[in-house]
Amino acid sequence: MIRGVIDRRILINYRVKPEALQALLPEPFAPHVTHGWGMAGICLIRLKQLRPAGMPAMIGLTSENAAHRIAVEWLEEGERRVGVYIPRRDTSSRLNTWAGGRIFPGAHRRAHFQVQENEARFDISMRSDDGEASLHFRGALAQAMPPGSMFGSVADAGAFFEQGSLGYSPSLLQSEYESLELRTEQWRLQPLAMHETRSSYFDDPQRFPPCSVEFDCALIMLDAECAWARGQALDPSAVALVRAPRAVTAQCLGLSGTWR
Repeated sequence: MIRGVIDRRILINYRVKPEALQALLPEPFAPHVTHGWGMAGICLIRLKQLRPAGMPAMIGLTSENAAHRIAVEWLEEGERRVGVYIPRRDTSSRLNTWAGGRIFPGAHRRAHFQVQENEARFDISMRSDDGEASLHFRGALAQAMPPGSMFGSVADAGAFFEQGSLGYSPSLLQSEYESLELRTEQWRLQPLAMHETRSSYFDDPQRFPPCSVEFDCALIMLDAECAWARGQALDPSAVALVRAPRAVTAQCLGLSGTWR
């Protein structure tokens, strides 16, 4: 088990047509649908005091990290499970890049982060060393969820995203999916007002056809002590898909609140 402190965790969330997400998901995962939409996004997290359980906090590491996430469900031994599939992880830490997929689950790619923030405003940019991922987020603390969000309240959003505490990532061998479960008793989220967001992943029309993705909301968690536990790896051949979504269409549905 790994222990540490989430100094700052921002969830940038997009609602996506389920069939567009299914085209990106490997077996056995299917989109976890709420209000008729799939959910995906980016987790921007700064970790402090990260160290193996039982070691003193003073030796822990600090790093900036980004994880692209898709809310998923699957059938395992006949039981419906929910969590997140994480196709890509990026980190500022050379140690995390080496250790990911070896000492703890999830391969990490090296990236450079630029962060300007205070108690209420946040401006974060990231560019990966391999040139395959970049993003820029700028926002501020808000009093309520943004108009047009699928979630009527912060409590509703928090209940949904808390289901994503179990995450699966491709292993280094790509033959199975390694799991990592976030454990914390301090699940407190606040809404953010979005001023600017750019993502090479979600702005890519080859990945997301026109009208298939919309910004939904952004949330932040601050100063939470946490632990991460390695779970059992998932063998795709041992589980089944929940559903088979329709083919992707490019029909626009008059979505509101465009932030792209």
